[in-house]
Formats: sequence, structure tokens, C-alpha cells
Amino acid sequence: MTSQSITTLLDAARLAGLHTTPGGRILARVSRPDAKGTAYRTELVELIGEEMVTLTRGSASVGSVAPLEDGTTLFTAKRPGEDGSEAEDARLWALPVRGEARELASRPGGFGGLQAGDGVLIAQLSVHSQARDEAEHAKLTAERSDAKVTAVLHDGFPTRYWDHDLGPAREVLAVAELPEDLFSAPALPRAGAADEERSEGPGADEPDEETSPQVLRFRHLEMPPGELTDWSADRAGRRALVTMRDSVGELLGVSRLYLLDLTGQTPPRLLREATAEESWSAGAFSPDGGRVIIGREQTWTESAAADSRPFVLDLDRALAGDAPLQEAEASELWPQLDRWVDPIWLDEATLVAASDDEGRGALWIGGLEDPAPRRLAGGPGQELSFSAVQVAAGRVVAAASGVAVAPHPVAVDPASGSLTALPNPADEIPRTGDLTEVSARAEDGTALRAWLHLPGGEGPHPLVVFAHGGPWGSWNAWTYRWNPGPFVDAGYAVLLPDPAISTGYGQAMIERGQHELGGAPFTDIMALTDAAIARPDIDESATAFAGGSYGGYMANWVAGHTGDRFRCIVTHASLWDTETMGHTTDNSGWDRPMRPQNPRFNPKASVADIVVPMLVIHGDKDYRVPIAQGHALWYDLLAFSATPRDEHGRTRHRYLYFPDEGHWIQGRGNAEVWYATFLAFLDEHVRGIAPQRPATLG
Repeated sequence: MTSQSITTLLDAARLAGLHTTPGGRILARVSRPDAKGTAYRTELVELIGEEMVTLTRGSASVGSVAPLEDGTTLFTAKRPGEDGSEAEDARLWALPVRGEARELASRPGGFGGLQAGDGVLIAQLSVHSQARDEAEHAKLTAERSDAKVTAVLHDGFPTRYWDHDLGPAREVLAVAELPEDLFSAPALPRAGAADEERSEGPGADEPDEETSPQVLRFRHLEMPPGELTDWSADRAGRRALVTMRDSVGELLGVSRLYLLDLTGQTPPRLLREATAEESWSAGAFSPDGGRVIIGREQTWTESAAADSRPFVLDLDRALAGDAPLQEAEASELWPQLDRWVDPIWLDEATLVAASDDEGRGALWIGGLEDPAPRRLAGGPGQELSFSAVQVAAGRVVAAASGVAVAPHPVAVDPASGSLTALPNPADEIPRTGDLTEVSARAEDGTALRAWLHLPGGEGPHPLVVFAHGGPWGSWNAWTYRWNPGPFVDAGYAVLLPDPAISTGYGQAMIERGQHELGGAPFTDIMALTDAAIARPDIDESATAFAGGSYGGYMANWVAGHTGDRFRCIVTHASLWDTETMGHTTDNSGWDRPMRPQNPRFNPKASVADIVVPMLVIHGDKDYRVPIAQGHALWYDLLAFSATPRDEHGRTRHRYLYFPDEGHWIQGRGNAEVWYATFLAFLDEHVRGIAPQRPATLG
């Protein structure tokens, strides 16, 4: 039986994104359960002063969004077309300030990300690998579909990513001219239609299958080699940076950075080459487009820890010079800031950025020449973290959340740092229990901290310890997937530790555990757990451990190295055999740095020492931590663990398997089963309460 807390959490309207214009428009994407209550639908809401105006309705979710300064909103959605045809792919729509949306374009494969420039729209498109334009793309895509061919021929790595297969289409950027009036502009004939009408031979008289109006015609840009993984464009729509993932020589899936001329007059130019030690990523353009932020990511290797640093490149100067563009010097931004940040421009001389910060979040602001920025908002002494940071009419706009505070939109004064709550189109979820902190010392003397979320009453309370994923991460923001609320409502205290490798504590904290995944992070968590159970309101005899992804690795490691200290272990999307993981994951950066660690820190090697029941959870479409890890863990637990069987001789371990989910459990019904099964497993082994199997599990 599902508790009201789980229902409240999963049925709440969620802030799913923010979109702004420099002139001051603020749009929010809001996800809420659909009419059947079994899936989520995303709509657009505009925040105007103290008011909220709903822009889209209906059963079709909004995908990408590009607001224009004149009040027009461009967006993608699988709405039925103006010809009445059902949408298999997302179509492009324009919504006026008043009136109904107009369909601008439809195409096989739909539309990806959007960004509006001066009189142009830039779109990411999925295109048949042999197509030179939209007409060829439609023709070749139809031929593949009609032939019932699903095979993909690869020449690079990875072949799949997180929860979806890659290929055979390639991702490109395309540009379309925006008419002065999108709502009176005539529909254009489909690209290539005139040539087809003049063609002769078989099929010349066949009707055109593309009947939807095409107000916009997209021109494909010449793309560099590799797979497009990220991009940014300037406000004028003249230039774009693209991050291309490619496999060259012994380097698999590394990122190169290129400059694209969106006018199509010059071919792509290599801006930064990838090496075994570092890769580069596209950042934000300055308001005038003359400078750009580029991110340098130091690669995690056998001897080096992951690191991330922003640099400023003067593009205008580099393009005016005679040297190769990839030799253009870039200056490090805020070299004395010991945090990972992704800055955006407030104006031509000032930037703002968000970061994890001591178990919270912080907003930073600083100039181009400042050795370090100042903290604008957040930091120690408060609970909030910030994401989706943007600028609108000189104000900083962000989504703010905390471990016990659901995401909501805020505006931040760039001078004073004062926060102003914006109209919130999402549901506020009632706060439950009490939030406090626990501190401890690591074996090497490093100061450690964790959030402790306590239920009401004096206790002592049973405790469940959550290890975070990543491994680079921090328990400092709201999550709908590993939310402590349902557990606290059920009477459990939840410990949220930030051990070695956690972000927001400086590079030294990351380097403490990067090369011993089962070393310092494990002992740090145990030190914080010791500090928690020393409290009089915690029952040290009634504890459990849980984690997902890298947190699942830690759950597996804990299971084999703590005997019966914990009553049970819950492990989700977890790494079980770190050696085979390196050969099957979509993450090309895992195998090599883990080779020296595999003999020491492989959880599989300690299966015979596992004596407590484990709940294994895995999704079949998980390509980051492949399902083979879950299958191997399940087999090894049944065949080799020392966990006593029940009175009937059957295993006390359980395996919750999701055939249609990936690394995250996203379906509304599946998420409910996830929470209910998790809590029932805790109740059975921590409290001795007989479990109730949800009827929906069959």
C-alpha cells in the first residue's frame, strides 16, 4: 500500500526548466502527471511580474523552447499537425502573445535544442547520415523505414548512451531564416519539391507524402567529424561552438571543440584538440559574441583526478590573427576559485556561476580579471542550491532547491545578492521532519559533514544511510528519485553523507578518493555514520545502507566489508564487477583509470563476506551501468554470499527489475513501486514488519 507521502511526491507539479531572454522574459517548464496519472506531461508557463500565464495546454509535452523578445514563443511538441495528422516526431510551433500556436515545420526525427538569433533560428536536428539536406533526409529515412531495417553500422565509441541507442542518424546544427511575421508568412513548398516535380521515371507522378506546412526551411551546416554532444551560439546567430565526441587512435569518445560559422560561408575550424589528459567543452558567448567561455576538463586517469576549469577566449582577436585558431591563447577565469563552475555572462565584463558549496550551493559573481569571484548568494549557513542559472533584464534568474525544499524559481540582485521568490508554477511539497547536520573527522584528519533528516518525535529512530552517485556529487539539492521525505515520513532518519570525491569542498576533497573508490570514501561514510548513531535519537541497532550508481557501488562495497553492521543493503543501478564494467559501459573514461584499482576495490571479490539481505534494483535500458552488472550481482548473491536463508530455505535477497527503465526510474507507476518496495524491504529487515507486495507488481 502506497503511503500518502510517496503519492504527494510523485503527483506534485515539478519545475522542469527555465528559459529567459536578455530583455526580461521568464518562462518555466512545468511537469505534472497526465490525465491518467501514469506519465508526466510538460507545459509552458510565463512568469510576468507577480502573475503566471499558462502558455500551452493539452496532452502533448513541450520539448525544446526558444522565447523571442517580441513575446512569441517557439517550442517543439508532438501535437497533431495543422493537417490533422498524428505526430510521430516533435514538430516546431510558434505561439503568439495572443492566439493559437502555428505549426512552423515538421520533419522525420523531429527537432532537438533550439536557440533564436537575430532573424534566425538555430536547431539541432537528427539527420540521416548520408543526407545533404532536408529533402534527402526525408527520402532516405523513408527508404530505411519501408525496408524495415533497424541495423546500425558504427565506426566510433560509444554506440549507445545512458538509455538510448546512437545512430544511424547524425546530429547536425541547422539554420532557418525567421520571417518578420511568423503568423502571416506563407507556407513554403517542401525543400526539393520543385526538383521532384520535374523529375522523370518511376515514381515521378507519385503524390508528395509531406503534406504539413513548412513555414521555415532549414539549411544544414557542415559539421566536423564525430558526434555532436553540446553546442552554444551567440545572440546574433553568427557563430556557434560545438563539442564533438570522436574516437581517434587510442582515444575513445574524447571531446574536441570547433567553431562554426552559422552563415555557412566558412567550414568548421578546430578550436581545441582533445588529448589523453584533457578535453574541452562549449560555454557561453559574451553578449556581443566577441568572447566565449570554454571549459577544460582534466581527464580522470590512473594518476590524475578529474578537474574542471573555465577559460575565456577572445574570438574576435583570435580570428583577426594569423596563427591557427587552436593556438589562440585563452586565459583562465577566476583561477583562485576552488570550485567547479560553468559561468554565464551578466554583461560584457561580469560573469555569474553556480557551484556546489559545502553541502549547499552558491552563486558567484566576478569580473574577467578577478583572481576569484565573490559569493553572491548561498553558501554555508543556509540550505539552498542553484541550477538553471540565466540572466533576464540584468537580474540573475535560477531554480533554487534544497535537500528538503522542492525547486522553485528565484531572482537574485547582482549587486546585493538578495533573493526574490518568483511566482512558482510548481507545487510546494510540505516539509517533513527536521533537518540538521552531522560532522566527523576522516582518518587523515579531513573535516567531514552530512545532512541528517530526522522524523518527528524523540526517537531513537531507525537509520538509513544514502550514498550519493557520481562519484562526483553532493547531497545538496532536491531530488525526486532519492528523496528522503517518504523515508522520514515512514519513521526513518536519513543520513546524507558527502565523503571524499564529493564536489563543493575543493579539489583536494575530490583527489582524496579518486584513486581509491573503496578507500577514503568508504571510511569517510563510516565515520559520519558513527557520528550519527552516537546521537541519542538514533537507534544504532536498527540501521540500513543504500545507494545508486556510484552510491550502488558503495552499497555493494559496504555489504562485503561491514558484516552485519547494517540490517540490510539496497543497491540500485550498481557497479558490481568493476573490471567487466569497463568493457560494457557507454563511458569510455572508466576502464583505464580503474585498471590499477580493480584488484583492490572490486566489490565482487568480497561476495563471500556478504551476510545481510540485499535488494538489487536495475533497469534493462541502463547503458551507463549495464544490466549485466545487476544480473551478475544477483547470480553471485544467490550462489556465493553467506547470507542465511529463510525458514523455508529460500533466499532473503530480492531483485527489483525494470525491463523498460534506464539508469533512472522515470515512469510514474514504476517510481511508486520503487519507493514502496524499497520501504517494504527496510521495514522487513530493520523493523521486522512483514512486507506487503504491491498488487501492481503482479
